[in-house]
Amino acid sequence: MTETSDITASLAIMTRACHEAGAAVMAYFRPGQAVDSLAEVREKGHNNPLTKADLEADALLKQRLLAACPTHGWLSEETVDDPVRLDRRQVWVVDPIDGTKEFIMGLPQFAISVALVEEGAPVAACVYNPATEETFTALAGRGAWFNGHPMRTSARQHLTGASCLASRSETRRGDWAPFLSEWRLQTMGSIAYKLALVATGRYDMTFTLTPKNEWDFCAGDLLVREAGGMVTHKTGEPCRFNQPVPKVLSLLATNGPLHAQLLDRLKDIPYSPDRQ
Repeated sequence: MTETSDITASLAIMTRACHEAGAAVMAYFRPGQAVDSLAEVREKGHNNPLTKADLEADALLKQRLLAACPTHGWLSEETVDDPVRLDRRQVWVVDPIDGTKEFIMGLPQFAISVALVEEGAPVAACVYNPATEETFTALAGRGAWFNGHPMRTSARQHLTGASCLASRSETRRGDWAPFLSEWRLQTMGSIAYKLALVATGRYDMTFTLTPKNEWDFCAGDLLVREAGGMVTHKTGEPCRFNQPVPKVLSLLATNGPLHAQLLDRLKDIPYSPDRQ
């Protein structure tokens, strides 16, 4: 692994870049109401909106991060994928706005997500919600922090009655109906933000059986694990990043003690189709 001092410097770089990108996107955000025409909302795919803010944040992050580390690879939701990244030892994995639908609606449930991946594993991460001014960071083997203070996952031991963050769109489709009587469910946009909230201990867990892209959860994966939790696929396997096809079928994140129980509860629940 790269020297700790280098990874620490990378975290500082990505945190500054996330804050800059956050300032850029907040110029378009309208709390409690939909964005106006200046945001230039359009659809890039089925139920997959794109705004001018997404593109401006992506361009800013790419300029800042690659200027600081020009030999790193790049994987971002809003940049055409370049297979050159597969040959790079270190890769920036970026979602300039995770939760674009909530951003458009005026809900403060979106985040800028950046991770530095080294040989398949995230080593530094930053998730920043500019609407709530919450910054979540982590370094592999060093811990995780919320607004500069150490954070830990919850201590809950029993799955029944656990607090769980559920996808807004999945809830509307009825995917969470089987769990309504088991857990205290809270709907939320942005899986990156959901993972960050689990890392703080405010919620016990979150999961999705709907396909997700690496940029959605790479930073959040490290946040949860460094805060004491666990993150795996439905199979129980850990996540690997900078893969040729950067998409997974499922993602489970818990405080740690609940993980085996959640895996067992979901073992017979089928995957959801890829609606993208």
